[in-house]
Amino acid sequence: MMEIGDTKGDLTTRSGFHFHVRAAEPKDEAIVADFFTHVTPDDVRFRFLSGMKSVSHERLVEMTSASDPKRVNFLAFSSDQILLAVAMLAVGKDTQRGEVALTIREDYKHQGISWEMLAHICRYAERHNFKSIESIESRENHAAIELERDMAFHAYDDKDDPTIVVLRRDFGR
Repeated sequence: MMEIGDTKGDLTTRSGFHFHVRAAEPKDEAIVADFFTHVTPDDVRFRFLSGMKSVSHERLVEMTSASDPKRVNFLAFSSDQILLAVAMLAVGKDTQRGEVALTIREDYKHQGISWEMLAHICRYAERHNFKSIESIESRENHAAIELERDMAFHAYDDKDDPTIVVLRRDFGR
């Protein structure tokens, strides 16, 4: 359904920071596990919408699997091979809608990496004929909500959970 080959890219932020994005592979499990030791507890909570203290082996396997045709996991690396960000794009139930989730390492925030990663994922989704992508956010995650709104995502209340907001970007198809 989705192809791994076009996940790669060399990206540059508006501030001139260069980094490389590629699809995750099973061999990346240890570096993804280490990555989450450099993520704030709030960002872990926002990423998984739970109060878990650490990322389980099962979640790490999901985030590094290359065999699920309905999910692509993106990894962003600095030029010196530091894992900067982990993102996921999963196909929705109707195969024309996707869900995106993105986490960035604490010491690399505010450099435009999240913006460029999300833009890369949006381009990927458009190439794969998605009609829209969504991000499910805690209402407390102001930085992510602001970023997504700046990138033409529209906010919608979650009818089942008042602590959640769904942000959706529709593509002009």
